[in-house]
Amino acid sequence: MRTCNYISAAVASPPPLIRQWPGGISWRRPSRLQCSATRTRHEDDPDNKGDNRLKQNTGIFHPSIWGDTFLGYSNPAASSQQQMTEREDKLKEEVAEMIASSSTTTAASRLQLIDGLESLCLDHLFEEEISAALAQIEAADVCGYDLGTVALWFCLLRKHRYTVSPDVFVRFKDEEGGFVVDGPKDLLNLYNASHMRTHEEVILEEAVLFSQTRLERMIPYMEESSLAREIKSSLEIPLPRRVRIYESKYYISCAYEKDATLHETVLQLAKLNSNIMQLHHRQELDIITRWWKDIDIESRLPFARDRIVECYLWILGVYYEPCYSRAQIILTMNIAIATIVDDIFDSYATPQECGLFTKCMESWDSKGARDLPECMKFALEKIFNSYETIENMLRQEEKYRMPYLRYFAKDSARSLNKEVKMLQEGYIPKSVEEHLKVSMMTGGCPFLSCASLVGMHDIATEECFDWVSSVPKMVQALSVILRLVDDLESYEREQLIPHVASTIDSYMKEHNVSIEVARGQIHVFKEESWKDFNSEWLNTDNNAYPKQILERIFNLTRTMEFMYNQGENFTNCHNLKDTVHSLLLGEPFAIPI
Repeated sequence: MRTCNYISAAVASPPPLIRQWPGGISWRRPSRLQCSATRTRHEDDPDNKGDNRLKQNTGIFHPSIWGDTFLGYSNPAASSQQQMTEREDKLKEEVAEMIASSSTTTAASRLQLIDGLESLCLDHLFEEEISAALAQIEAADVCGYDLGTVALWFCLLRKHRYTVSPDVFVRFKDEEGGFVVDGPKDLLNLYNASHMRTHEEVILEEAVLFSQTRLERMIPYMEESSLAREIKSSLEIPLPRRVRIYESKYYISCAYEKDATLHETVLQLAKLNSNIMQLHHRQELDIITRWWKDIDIESRLPFARDRIVECYLWILGVYYEPCYSRAQIILTMNIAIATIVDDIFDSYATPQECGLFTKCMESWDSKGARDLPECMKFALEKIFNSYETIENMLRQEEKYRMPYLRYFAKDSARSLNKEVKMLQEGYIPKSVEEHLKVSMMTGGCPFLSCASLVGMHDIATEECFDWVSSVPKMVQALSVILRLVDDLESYEREQLIPHVASTIDSYMKEHNVSIEVARGQIHVFKEESWKDFNSEWLNTDNNAYPKQILERIFNLTRTMEFMYNQGENFTNCHNLKDTVHSLLLGEPFAIPI
């Protein structure tokens, strides 16, 4: 199944400013329309409105577990920030020299250094040095490398958009069709590398099956170690798909410090950079929390979810680097606004009110809101004011970005309204193909892809906005991946409530098979969509756009795997508590300044 091939027909030709397509998009949470019965009851009973509905719906979502924790937080390390920055500059010089001189070391050592810098989220400090090293590494003769080194070479280069051939693995094949490996580390590297595969790369398909089977058999007999933990993590989400910032502190304190596999200077820099980034992220979250408190959503819309901290954590997976501070703030605001709209459609408004709200969004004017409840009028006002705030954060020459953003916000409401109608009709698309032509848009990924560029600086050009707003194949693949991982994780729970049909329902209807068979095939489709994504990641046609732009889309795709893994982490915010605490509240590393 080549998902991007058959869903691309859903994207129509563009008008001069923004390309449009049928179906629309939205920020679709797994609990979509769980209150449809309440909605219908209110529709039939015109007296049961306003405050009654607010009271009835306040218990639907779990309250925030953070309260005002991040409002005006003072970190004791902030007073030494200047000394920390000066020390960081010194260490950066030493590590830059290490990268340059690594050309005289073994290939394995050089690859491990670059891989370590990426795992520790230090690579953004050495983009030029790493780029120069990879150009040399790509041209190297790998015939003398062992399997683990070749796999790391292959994975790193494909992660950096080098189209290296999988034929490098041919010489490791054995007579039984497997691969000659020296131990679990080789298997792990092979497993991770094979997840950068594209379509019709047969040897990588064989590598996935071989390495996964062997690792799953091996893990019950392994003693607890950083390697065992890494294998378990990769079997859950392969390394190329994982969100690095969420695991960076673990790598600093466990994987590298305890195993002493990286130079002490690199570890010192990693600790210092982690402390500096924590301060920086806390300052950003303070700004975002103040904005959330200022728009006063919690007191006027008690049914709306307070997930501002979780929204910010999500965005750290898209860009954690301090140079993207404005972009982080703007994208977090957009996700928070989207959840407000989502909650109105999902847990409060009647179908008629959904239609009126949509018309107000489409006209970008609240004058037509006179027949809406006061809280929905209030929400419209806050949404429009928030977009003015975002526009004021842009320089004059950047304000052309706002029509793109407003278009996606409007289409988000259109899509939510469409789902209300679909649920009312009880319609199940007749095939996964038909389903995806609509639902690839209703996940909100095209909206997020566009919003992720709004706060970036000059590197995000008007051509980049035209590209991302056309919903290119890379964004299509991202959208399909979200839809499929969402459906795989949420299907059983959604059967307990009225809900829009999932791709699993459509596959069962189309092929007359059991839930188990349908789930298995949806998982296959998800892997095919990752091949679509990898193909577009390596596609030289996309060289017209800066790598930093393409990386936002890749990072968004990675966050989808994380947020919809093992019980929908964003919906069940308690699942994210440890990650939030580690990155934003944990004790800074003790290092000499």
